[in-house]
Amino acid sequence: MIEDNQTLLTEFVLTGLTDQPGLQLPLFLVFLLIYLFTMLGNLGLIALIWKGPHLHTPMYLFLSSLAFADACTASSVTPKMLMNFLSKNHEISLSECFIQFYLFGSSATTECFLLSIMAYDRYVAICNPLLYPVLMPNRLCAQLICFSYFVGFLHSGLHVCLLTRLAFCQSNIIHYFYCEILQLLKISCTDPTVNLLLILIFSAFIQVFTFLTVIVSYSYILFAVLRKCEKGRSKALSTCSAHLLSVTLFYGTLFLMYVRPGSVPTEEQDKMYSLFYTIIIPLLNPFIYSLRNKEVIGALRRIMNK
Repeated sequence: MIEDNQTLLTEFVLTGLTDQPGLQLPLFLVFLLIYLFTMLGNLGLIALIWKGPHLHTPMYLFLSSLAFADACTASSVTPKMLMNFLSKNHEISLSECFIQFYLFGSSATTECFLLSIMAYDRYVAICNPLLYPVLMPNRLCAQLICFSYFVGFLHSGLHVCLLTRLAFCQSNIIHYFYCEILQLLKISCTDPTVNLLLILIFSAFIQVFTFLTVIVSYSYILFAVLRKCEKGRSKALSTCSAHLLSVTLFYGTLFLMYVRPGSVPTEEQDKMYSLFYTIIIPLLNPFIYSLRNKEVIGALRRIMNK
């Protein structure tokens, strides 16, 4: 595609998960099923919350927003990957590449803030139940959700703007299944030090700040739960366990990917981390939050019995 090292590239080639022809169709079927279940789970949860008036509370408002962010994360990556499984042409234009990263990055950042807000919401509900309607009115909840999406769009937009300062003239091969920002920096023929520094600073700040909010909120919740009676303790733990599992899966993979200490993962490990938080976590989240939630299960049964 390039004649010399000074030719600027406008198209890239995504190598995908594997270059073995015999695995393309099986992987297509597996990830197609995963994507369908992901969209069914997340959009179904949003519809269920919207249809059930008794679910129009702050906790479920945040949960539906998280489900939408998960659906956006999966949709930013999976459709292109599915197309590449069945096609010999794995090219993606520069503009499509930037758009794909922007959609993924904004959804991931939004999810960080939503998870921290959900932790604070549980803290208020469990530690200050009598003041909960005053401290967490629906208007404030809507503002917090809008703030999460605004920061997500702004953060991702900043990195896309910084990507436009880079020139790509050495190689058009991206050894990945989507346009991940660190992979783009690897093939840039412009010095990406500024980009890498800002990725580290912003990723560390956002992830550490939101993660600490979760940790502090749940520390207070733990002390409050230990003082409750057995019945109240089991109900509180049941409400929080799903959120804690989701937080652990999400932040664990993000820290390994963008705020990694010491050792550098191999290319295959990088792909596995990315696969987990772009495709597997959006699949698991709606089921994690629904299967142990009696109100969601009850709403689903009422709709099915109509």
